[in-house]
Amino acid sequence: MPRFFTLFFLFSFFFFFHFSFSHDTNLLPRPLILEYSELVGEELKLRCRSWRVAGEANNLSPWKTIPEECEEYVKEYMVGKSYVFDLELVSKEAEDYAKTVKLNGDGKDAWIFDIDETLLSNIPYYADHRFGLELFDHEEFNKWVEKGMALAIKPSLKLYEDVLKLGFKVILLTGRSERHRSVTVDNLISAGFRDWHQLILRNSEDHGKLATIYKSEKRSEMEKDGYRIHGNSGDQWSDLLGFSLSVRSFKLPNPMYYIP
Repeated sequence: MPRFFTLFFLFSFFFFFHFSFSHDTNLLPRPLILEYSELVGEELKLRCRSWRVAGEANNLSPWKTIPEECEEYVKEYMVGKSYVFDLELVSKEAEDYAKTVKLNGDGKDAWIFDIDETLLSNIPYYADHRFGLELFDHEEFNKWVEKGMALAIKPSLKLYEDVLKLGFKVILLTGRSERHRSVTVDNLISAGFRDWHQLILRNSEDHGKLATIYKSEKRSEMEKDGYRIHGNSGDQWSDLLGFSLSVRSFKLPNPMYYIP
C-alpha cells in the first residue's frame, strides 16, 4: 500500500505539472512578438515591405496612416527605383493586354484611368506630409490640387498614349471635385495627357459616397450608354472593385494612403 500511494502521488504530481505548464499560458512566458518599434535595420525594412505588399494585395484592414516606423521605408520606396520599376511593370502588363483586345470599331471600347497617383503624381505634396504618416487633410490637398503642379507618371503616360493609338476611348474617372475641373484639365494637358473622351469628377450628388460606390455607379452609367470597359487602371482598390467591373483591372502601387 505505501508503495502504491507513493507511485500515485508521483504520477499525480507529474500529470498536474505537465498539464499546467502545457495549457496555462500564465505560467510560462508567451512567445515574444516584436513590435515594429523594436526592430532596426534590415529587419525593420523587411517588416515594412511586408506591410506594403499586404496593402497592395488588399489584405490589410482599412487604415488611415502608414506605420510610424515605416516612414523612412515608404519615402525611400516612393522616391527610389523600386516604385518606378513597379509602375513600369504594371503599365507593361496593361499594354500587353490592350494589344490583345479586338475592338468593335463603334467607338464604345473603353479604358478607364484614375488620375491621382495613376496619371498624375502628388509626391511633392506627400513629401511635405511625411509620405502618409500624417492624417489626410482634404483642405490642404485641395490647395495643392489648385496649384496644378502635379507631374505625369511616365509609365502611365506611355500606357495612356498607347491605349489611345490602339483605338480605345479613354475615360478619366477621378474622386476630385467638379469645382476642380478647370485646374485638373490644365494640369493634365501640361503633363502631356490629351484627347481623352470623358473626364468624370464628383458632383454635389456624389460627395459623401465611398469611392467604391461612386466609381461603380459611374461605370454602370458607362455600360448603360453602351460602353464596353476593357481596362481600368487605378492606384486604389476602390478604383477597381465594386460592380460594373472592367474585363481587366490594373492596380498601380501606392503605400501612402488608402481610400475605401
